[in-house]
Amino acid sequence: MEEKTTASAGRFTDGITNKLLACYVDEDMRDCVLVRVYGERTELLVDRESEVRNFQLLRAHGCAPKLYCTFQNGLCYEYLQGVALGPEHIREPQLFRLIALEMAKIHTIHANGSLPKAMLWHMMHSYFTLVKNEINPSLSADVPKVEVLEWELAWLKEHLSQLDSPVVFCHNDLLCKNIIYDSTKGHVRFIDYEYAGYNYQAFDIGNHFNEFAGVNEVDYCRYPERETQLQWLRYYLQAQKGTAVTPREVERLYVQVNKFALASHFFWALWALIQNQYSTIDFDFLRYAVIRFNQYFKVKPQVSALEMPK
Repeated sequence: MEEKTTASAGRFTDGITNKLLACYVDEDMRDCVLVRVYGERTELLVDRESEVRNFQLLRAHGCAPKLYCTFQNGLCYEYLQGVALGPEHIREPQLFRLIALEMAKIHTIHANGSLPKAMLWHMMHSYFTLVKNEINPSLSADVPKVEVLEWELAWLKEHLSQLDSPVVFCHNDLLCKNIIYDSTKGHVRFIDYEYAGYNYQAFDIGNHFNEFAGVNEVDYCRYPERETQLQWLRYYLQAQKGTAVTPREVERLYVQVNKFALASHFFWALWALIQNQYSTIDFDFLRYAVIRFNQYFKVKPQVSALEMPK
């Protein structure tokens, strides 16, 4: 007698950029494939050809799942076994050590001999241009005026460009749900490479620290305190160098990271204004933009005052 198999598909609801479907047979998630359908007008935010190149590059270095195929408005790839983390997990020392080690590994990837320029300023300017030209200026009294945004963007570029943060291959979007923890293998893997590319080392780490606050219920009380950050950065630098690191090296990276975390707030606030205009996904993007802008202006004075160790 023939054994019957049933194919199933289930939707993941965590994403706020795209729609994600899981396809599998007979409840067996080991053979699961994921199909991602790009969100409305996300080509304004993401270079899809670059995403596929980055996916393949990370796969070649053992840092990404298999990419099975691409189609006009999406792609299909291997399901990674494990658990997508939450804000409560990424602050646990045994897990944040694994995250720091994986980020250090990705930051050593070189696609070619010479390092390209950091993508941050190009992307920020293109997002800002979209906001300036296409977004209704009277969206909300809580969104800063275009002139204010323009001034802040110039200030960020001038201030952060002087910090000498190395340009490395970055994930650039390391929120909790993009980190998959496999407890049987004792490692983490990062997923979703839409924003990956060469960028400032300190941006990638600072962006991840901002994500300690969460996405749906954002709470910046969860932003890692100094001691947690120093331990995280020590793990990262030791993995990168392969030797012990000095307190001065850790302190230097701490200052860079917290300053670049400002750019992360600004970047995702602009992103959310664009998503608010075009996305069909059920998420309050305008509220999220306001939260990120508010946090930017709140922490800017204390972060600006941080000085590099002598």
